Amino acid sequence: MKSRFNINLRHSRLTVAAALPLLLGACASFSTDGGFASVEQVAKSQLNKDISWQREDSDKDAASKKVQELLASPLGVEDAVQIALLNNRGLQAAFYELGISEAEFVQSGRLANPGFSFGRLRQGSDVEIDRGLQFNIAQLLTMPYVRQMEGHRFEQAKRDAAGQVLSLAAETRKAYYMAVAADESMLYMQQVKKAADAGSELARRMQQAGNFNKLQQAREQGFYADAALSLARAEQAQLHSREKLTRLMGLWGEQTAFVLPVKLPDLPKAPQDMENIEQLAMSQRLDVQAARLGTEQLAKNLGLSKVSRFINVLEVGAVRNSYREQPTERGYQITLELPLFDWGSARVAKAEALYMQAVNRTAETAVNARSEVREAYLAYRSSYDIARHYRDEILPLKKRISEENQLRYNGMLIGVFDLLADARSQMLAVNGAIEAKRDFWLAQADLEMSLLGKPALGLPAANAMQADSPAAGH
Repeated sequence: MKSRFNINLRHSRLTVAAALPLLLGACASFSTDGGFASVEQVAKSQLNKDISWQREDSDKDAASKKVQELLASPLGVEDAVQIALLNNRGLQAAFYELGISEAEFVQSGRLANPGFSFGRLRQGSDVEIDRGLQFNIAQLLTMPYVRQMEGHRFEQAKRDAAGQVLSLAAETRKAYYMAVAADESMLYMQQVKKAADAGSELARRMQQAGNFNKLQQAREQGFYADAALSLARAEQAQLHSREKLTRLMGLWGEQTAFVLPVKLPDLPKAPQDMENIEQLAMSQRLDVQAARLGTEQLAKNLGLSKVSRFINVLEVGAVRNSYREQPTERGYQITLELPLFDWGSARVAKAEALYMQAVNRTAETAVNARSEVREAYLAYRSSYDIARHYRDEILPLKKRISEENQLRYNGMLIGVFDLLADARSQMLAVNGAIEAKRDFWLAQADLEMSLLGKPALGLPAANAMQADSPAAGH
């Protein structure tokens, strides 16, 4: 009988003894928080908000209770952000990327299971038994590099999760300001329509009585049609903005009946004067840090490619052959890929190209970050100046004109249509002031996000009604 068993005798003992410290050091276990503590710290330090990774029913119940408490009163912007951070399902899904990345990190510290083979062959009265035990030595040799790479990926997953938190907070702030401004604008458009309705009805009666020509009556009717269209658009914008805020906060059912304030917050007394804003963005923007981390990871990959291109299929196993009535054969066998056709140069070239690609993309990220933070700050300052101009110049002037026209109307120096035209002009100016204030708060949200991550910069919504309305020249 012939027996073959892959157990390294003296040599295997030496190999295991030498590898034991590495194996023990490479053994990895899951952390208690799954990497969530660093994400939670970002939310607390940058937003002063609570977040939770709701893996247990108790976590979900606590978050739901907090959301219900906040919904019981009219929502402020900070309340809306807190609800979104606790209740948005997409954010919870992003947190589970931490679990996936940590699992890969832990797996990288564990050796693959050894392979065992058994064979029994018979030829006449002779029986041959083959037994083999193989270990993946290539994985053992490259384990420190792989583990280091997975550690970088885990850190990047933490940064990505923190970026999701900051992005959701910024988007919720903007959606909140859009929703409140849409409510306020719709109320003013309702007043515009009422004034247009009154003017149109009065013009119709005067035209029937012969005191108004058809051209004048058509002008009033045209303004009424435009006012009705503007109100319909305002209602559409109000519905759209409210539903977007609802989605970001993760609300459904009876929760969608939340109450918002009747008007936007007042402008601050003065805009923020921020010096060295570019340096500040470079030091704390998560996308810049993530780009740097990715470049470092690819650098490690490049080194790994050079080390392992000849041993990526190396396997070693001990051999023990025994034959009936013959001395036992002992030793070991090694299987090694012969680099006759593929010397690994293509893999190295690819790794080097990927690394240089990452270097240039990191530089691009830094350049774009500087530009974005400058753009966000200039938009913030200009939006403040525009909103303040409405507040301090245009609205007081419109009010003074309205008061003078009221006195002239009381003295029968102007007619009712002149008074209605002035009232419509004043309402449109008020609506313009609402949109200017809304644009300022949107610009502030973009500025805050640009200092921490990539902002979603965009042009302020144009007030087409002001440009197109016939009241402008009425």
